Amino acid sequence: MFNLNLVSSAIAPIATIASLDNSVTSGTTNTIKQWLIFSASAFLVSIPVFVQAPLVRLYPTISLLSTIPWFVLSLILIFRPKTQLWGDLLLGFAGCWLAGSIYWGWFRWEPILHLPIESIGLPFAIWCLGKSWGKVGGYFYLGSLFGTAITDLYFYLTGLMPYWRQVMHAEPELAMPIFQSAIGQIETPWGIGWALVLIAVLLTVGLLSLRGTQLHWRAFSGAVLSTLLVDGLFWLAASAA
Repeated sequence: MFNLNLVSSAIAPIATIASLDNSVTSGTTNTIKQWLIFSASAFLVSIPVFVQAPLVRLYPTISLLSTIPWFVLSLILIFRPKTQLWGDLLLGFAGCWLAGSIYWGWFRWEPILHLPIESIGLPFAIWCLGKSWGKVGGYFYLGSLFGTAITDLYFYLTGLMPYWRQVMHAEPELAMPIFQSAIGQIETPWGIGWALVLIAVLLTVGLLSLRGTQLHWRAFSGAVLSTLLVDGLFWLAASAA
């Protein structure tokens, strides 16, 4: 007679092993995704600095109009299941590109307007997060905006705003002496003290969010921590000149 209990007893260990294998595979895949999102976020924060900055200074209208392809590409990727995650991230990046094009193209001479214009996508990001949609892109945008706010705060606290205005009005070949004067302002007890405080804030926020296993927290962390890298490169470039 066919014994169902015997068959189920024989199958149970095999099913358990298969389940464990699937769990391990799924966990490994998710870990890889987390680090890919983190790395991509850090990379995307760097693009506006090294690519958009020279483009927007020479051709601001082209930089602004190039936002359209970024948005279109992000939507195409979002509506494809296999690329939805990357479209989500790219949508947040497109918001940053749009804000950067507007500010650095037409308002860069006034530092007070920097953060308000960079926040142009904030209502949309908040709306998306309220609907639990576009979390990766939304958190990437918020992380980038947070890093911008901390950098601007440092400029306010250390009296660097006048240098900002001078650099934006100066020809590129005349900007380096202004940078050197600004470095002199930074290399004071007040400037160094605030730099340490705000670096600690960025590190704390970035590393705490890095502990989150959800993908949107990795996007946020990558955007925040890459602010330190970008600001550090600028400081080194100005100091070495």
